Amino acid sequence: MSAIEAGPDIADPSRVEPPPASGRGRRHAVPLANRVAAELVGTAALVAVVVGSGIQATELSKDVGLQLLANSLATVFGLGVLILLLGPVSGAHFNPVVTLAEWWTGRKDPEGLGPREVAAYIPAQIVGAIAGAVLADAMFGKALVQWSTHERSAGHLLLGEVVATAGLVLLIFGLARTDHLRFAPVAVASYIGAAYWFTSSTSFANPAVTIGRAFTDTFAGIAPGSVPGFVGLQLVGGVVGLALVALVFDHRRRTSATAGSK
Repeated sequence: MSAIEAGPDIADPSRVEPPPASGRGRRHAVPLANRVAAELVGTAALVAVVVGSGIQATELSKDVGLQLLANSLATVFGLGVLILLLGPVSGAHFNPVVTLAEWWTGRKDPEGLGPREVAAYIPAQIVGAIAGAVLADAMFGKALVQWSTHERSAGHLLLGEVVATAGLVLLIFGLARTDHLRFAPVAVASYIGAAYWFTSSTSFANPAVTIGRAFTDTFAGIAPGSVPGFVGLQLVGGVVGLALVALVFDHRRRTSATAGSK
């Protein structure tokens, strides 16, 4: 769950362009402290939406299908708003997989996301996710920290996380590669909403959010013992997603290289 600044056009379509928002040079117009704050606040708000809407849904209905529908709709709307609001500040990653993928694809770019930004973004995302879960529990009068008892360790659920995360990375970097980043708030939120339903795991697709959701024993929770498996397969999904980006969009690199040699 993450996204992008809907900002300047991609100048060089020949490579996988990382989501433009954090990095060096021109992108340093926003101080790192502000970008880190945006990642922390945005991830906290996202988890508060996920957990809070899950609690509300279970209190309003005993139908699990309706509960999931309410939870997914709230997440779609909340995520879209957060990307639109905070994308211009930090890129609205809210997700360590997206941050690591941006660093990897832009590691040779002087304006790409650097190790210093990665080292600041990821802890902020994790702290924000935990804070968001605690806040949601507080709003509904639950114990502030109560470890989830919702086991999610079955193999088919782990496969669902690979698929969900790979699809998310393919979408984000595919949008960047095709110069459609302006659609990121709608596209990313819509994908996550759909993935709630077509993946067996209900699409966590985010290590920080996964960690945060271990702190709440509610509808959206995940048992701490299930967290390492989910996080590990999400990282695998990120690698698969980048491989798919190269496989699907590599023709743009070849086309640009050919044009440049003439």
